[in-house]
Amino acid sequence: MAVWSLWSLLLWEALLPTVVRGTQVLSKVGDSVLLVAEHPPGFQVREAIWRSLWPSEELLATFFRGSPETLYHSRFLGRAQLHSNLSLELGPLESADSGNFSVLMVDKGGRAQIQTLQLKVYDAVPRPVVQVFIALAEAAPKTCQVFLSCWAPNISDITYSWRREGTMDFGIEPHSLFTDGQVLSVSLGPREKGVSYSCIVSNPVSWDLTTVTPWESCHHETAPGKAFYKDVFLVVVPVSLLLILLVGLFCAWHCGSCSGRKKDVCADRATPETENTLV
Repeated sequence: MAVWSLWSLLLWEALLPTVVRGTQVLSKVGDSVLLVAEHPPGFQVREAIWRSLWPSEELLATFFRGSPETLYHSRFLGRAQLHSNLSLELGPLESADSGNFSVLMVDKGGRAQIQTLQLKVYDAVPRPVVQVFIALAEAAPKTCQVFLSCWAPNISDITYSWRREGTMDFGIEPHSLFTDGQVLSVSLGPREKGVSYSCIVSNPVSWDLTTVTPWESCHHETAPGKAFYKDVFLVVVPVSLLLILLVGLFCAWHCGSCSGRKKDVCADRATPETENTLV
């Protein structure tokens, strides 16, 4: 009897005019989703059949004369539950469960209705990783140019956005964003020491964020008694070159003076000998 009812229901689908309504349902991996069977008021369902249409055509659940059945050998075996209102619950969901579904319903008056649904299953968004890259501005030494790079691993269909924390203005100028929003460029001064930026990663069903305070990476001061290597290089090298130059000039002057005195001494020694010879 059940087999005959199933074939009768499929025959209703093939021969009678149907009302087709498409609905999109979004969910994420690990959750359960409810595919709601909608029908107009006064439509008293006598028989119903749930099927998967794509990526494979499978029978998922049926309802004949008050008897639900979900033990069909589909990929949802053990994960499908048909409720009393003929809505189908699927879960826990896997990423491969995305696809198209349909429910065919026939009422006691012989009217038939088909409803189609598209299920899209997304992975849950993980917490993004934010890296801070800095460059000192030459024209304004107290200004720090910062590049914030945001990345979420092994996820598709995601979008990146940034939010400036600690102020009333949460907007980010579009010209400061690069690589589809993954990189943010900001210029910071001493007044922005406490300003934080959040990278928000999202897809249609989930989101997560990471917050950083970039001025901490711009802080180049070191402990007392120690100098930053760049400052040491800029001070020590010129002083050393100046000292070497002064030593060289002193040596040249000293050697020149010594050479002049030696010539005078030699001349003095030669004069007596000449006078003795003449006598």
